[in-house]
Amino acid sequence: MKRILTYFFTLLLCSFFTINTLQAAPKIIPRAPDIAAKSYILMDYNSGKIIARKKADMPVAPASITKVMTAFVVFSELEEGNIKLDDLVTVSKKAWKTPGSRMFINVNSKVSVEDLLQGMIIQSGNDASVALAEHIAGSEDTFAALMNQHAQELGMKNTHFVNSTGLPDKAHKTTARDLAILARALIKRFPQYYKWYSTKDFTYNKIKQSNRNTLLWRDKSVDGMKTGHTEDAGYCLLASAKRNNMRLISVVLGTSSANARAQETQKLLNFGFRFYESHIIYPAQKTLKKIRIYKGSKEQLAVGVANDIAVIIPRGQYKNLKPAMTMNTPLEAPVSKGQKLGSVKIKLDGKILASSPLIALEDIPEGSLWQQAKDSALMMLE
Repeated sequence: MKRILTYFFTLLLCSFFTINTLQAAPKIIPRAPDIAAKSYILMDYNSGKIIARKKADMPVAPASITKVMTAFVVFSELEEGNIKLDDLVTVSKKAWKTPGSRMFINVNSKVSVEDLLQGMIIQSGNDASVALAEHIAGSEDTFAALMNQHAQELGMKNTHFVNSTGLPDKAHKTTARDLAILARALIKRFPQYYKWYSTKDFTYNKIKQSNRNTLLWRDKSVDGMKTGHTEDAGYCLLASAKRNNMRLISVVLGTSSANARAQETQKLLNFGFRFYESHIIYPAQKTLKKIRIYKGSKEQLAVGVANDIAVIIPRGQYKNLKPAMTMNTPLEAPVSKGQKLGSVKIKLDGKILASSPLIALEDIPEGSLWQQAKDSALMMLE
């Protein structure tokens, strides 16, 4: 009996130390896999933080990935009410004759904006891109100026467009980082149109063409975005995938083949999902806490953050995050909605991962004379 008890005690002790050793072990994150591309980047959608990169700011030819910005401009025009999806576009001779991939629209035919968008997004139609550019801006050159204005507003610092298609031009350049910024902005701002990027095929003029993003068939978590290829650019792929509540954006530029761009993108996405987790710690415009406000029409003020506070962290480290708030107190009315009142920081192992101002989520005007007098007295006592 003694031998049996000794055996079980030893087994329990070993189990205890094994469990605690596993819990105490530091989180090991390997370096990103080798990616056979001229440049690449992997971005967390929620936070915009970069997980892995190589020559991410090197200007390169983007080929047909250019059409993501073309679509962004068209979506912006739709949002502003300047055009509608059912508007009919008259196809010019220039659009009809544009070389490269096409959706096979006919010269002088009338095609809806919606069909042209799908022809551009799914079939990568250069003819559709030019037709949309001319419809919106009168000429492709003017449309390219619009593209560059949007790029500047988005913070795409190393980008310059000269056409709507991505056809070769020495002055037509962008970077892996800038394309990731663009993709994140498009998905966030235009989710109702982003769905087209997951469409596997589109038929126009009785011609059915498949989406060139083969990851739509290989990986069910991939739901967009765009391929590109020219002799100068090589084979390129901008992709986005979502697993559970985590979305990643990858850009792989300058690979050797259509199969290579898909394989290298898959390696990059799998690495990100395997070793990292993404969390929105504090959602935008939600009450984080209520604080005492003096001399106001109300005694409690709701505070929060203007934009989502999100972090990308090694898997298993969520429990170790340490949020901290600081407030400018005591607080007196009047207070305006959006007014900065303090700050919030998210730390991991002493390092600040994210920070944001704390703002008032409501207006609180001055209270009655009685309320102001009473609160003045209370503040003196405190």
